[in-house]
Amino acid sequence: MKMYLISDNVDTLTGMRLAGVEGAVVHEREELKAQLDKVLADKEIGIILLTEKFGREFPEIIDNVKLERKLPLIVEIPDRHGTGRKPNFITSYVNEAIGLKL
Repeated sequence: MKMYLISDNVDTLTGMRLAGVEGAVVHEREELKAQLDKVLADKEIGIILLTEKFGREFPEIIDNVKLERKLPLIVEIPDRHGTGRKPNFITSYVNEAIGLKL
């Protein structure tokens, strides 16, 4: 299975292409929907990498795909500006999941 990147900036796409991952740069809601539809139609793609900006700006689009389909796996990655998450997000996530403070 292949990976595919949908990014909001060229720098992230360039870096991923150096690693052998194809992708596209989109900026608008309709462009994102169209690109997702195109990628979802390709049965060879097993992982879609999305920059975190899309998860923040268009959660209903991303969540809809995650809930309705088993494949491909959607992974949100930080872009060149870093992550939008708080520094201890993993610890907070684990604390919330198991109900214990680590």
